[in-house]
Amino acid sequence: MSRARLIEPRQPRRRVVSADEIRVWKAVVAEAKPLPGRLPPADPSPETAALPEPVSSPPPPPGKPPVRPSAHPPTPPRTGHGELHHGNSPGLDRRSAERLKKGEMEIEATLDLHGLTQDMAHARLIAFIQRCWIAQRRCVVVVTGKGAQGFGILRAQVPRWLNQSPLRERILGFSYAQPRHGGDGALYVLIRRQRA
Repeated sequence: MSRARLIEPRQPRRRVVSADEIRVWKAVVAEAKPLPGRLPPADPSPETAALPEPVSSPPPPPGKPPVRPSAHPPTPPRTGHGELHHGNSPGLDRRSAERLKKGEMEIEATLDLHGLTQDMAHARLIAFIQRCWIAQRRCVVVVTGKGAQGFGILRAQVPRWLNQSPLRERILGFSYAQPRHGGDGALYVLIRRQRA
């Protein structure tokens, strides 16, 4: 039976703080005031101050070039679909866009989001659009409600969500519904056909 060994954690290596780092630190704390009854900390000097060395990432596996950090933030992947707005559906022919706007397409399913939190509404919307896409339903109504004085949170959020993945890849366009289907408190959503 082998004996368990106690392994002591290694202490981080220390490095000397440069004059530039001290100058930056002084600029940061220049406006700070100590709490009552506390003295301000003494200025660190390059000889006495030490900070833990930054942890470096492991070297890349052989055969792969090292990944260099970029100065620019990563760009989100393009879906190949333009941004949708009420009644503005890039990629949808004019006749179909007009029929959608006028409520002339057959409504094949309805989702009512009244009384739900944003998280619940978002999850239900994703599941609903996915089910309708699988079932090959084309035109659906999503009821958001108008909110107090016409400033409903879901009324503002649903168009945003429809422009985000995974929903954007499933829909062709959306528009405010006609009064008989909920008016400004509801949306007609046109779902893409599945490709064989």
